[in-house]
Amino acid sequence: MFGFDKMFDFNRDGRLNAFERAAQFQFMDNMMKSREADSFNDDDETDVFAEAGLDYDELEFMDPEERREVLEDAGLDPDEFDF
Repeated sequence: MFGFDKMFDFNRDGRLNAFERAAQFQFMDNMMKSREADSFNDDDETDVFAEAGLDYDELEFMDPEERREVLEDAGLDPDEFDF
């Protein structure tokens, strides 16, 4: 039994039954989702682009020079954003 498995061995029999494995899986899945949400929190930038009439996804796939020009035309400083 691995160290992390012991945390989910609720009945302390040294093995994880189906319920205990499901609880472990659910816990890990929630941890991964919260990390993804933390690392992809671009809501503030998306709002800035939307207010300027730009689409974040389109900007993300543009050539860097084209994106720079579009941001400048929209009145935004291209150096403030990291794509």
